[in-house]
Amino acid sequence: MFNPSREQVRQFFTEAWSKRKAGGVLTPLETMAIDLVELHPEYHADLNNPEIAQADFSVEGGRTNPFLHLSMHLAINEQLSIDQPPGIQKAFQGLLATRDGHEAAHVIMEALGEVIWEAQRLGTPFDSDKYLELIRRHATRG
Repeated sequence: MFNPSREQVRQFFTEAWSKRKAGGVLTPLETMAIDLVELHPEYHADLNNPEIAQADFSVEGGRTNPFLHLSMHLAINEQLSIDQPPGIQKAFQGLLATRDGHEAAHVIMEALGEVIWEAQRLGTPFDSDKYLELIRRHATRG
């Protein structure tokens, strides 16, 4: 399983963004990443700033970590592409009934973050059933 370091993740996004701005040829994974970056203009300045690429993004600091956010988008896209956990594609379709794809991905991201946090806090395995239930619950709220 691919498990990049924090520095590798940040380097991946900043280099892909730099290549895009310079008109360079992107790999398929870089293209997916840049498509997500383009949905988040609030991160463009961060990706241009080498100091930001080294920064810590604590909850107390009040800033969203752009690298974590973009990485979670990539992970969710992968989950949707292979329907893993089984049922996530159907849950995503339910979200699309009341919001666009990007907003739906953010709902999934919130659920993913909650379930990961709980698993880490309790020292338990990732709960796919709870993850899907959180997504489905949002789909019924509209």
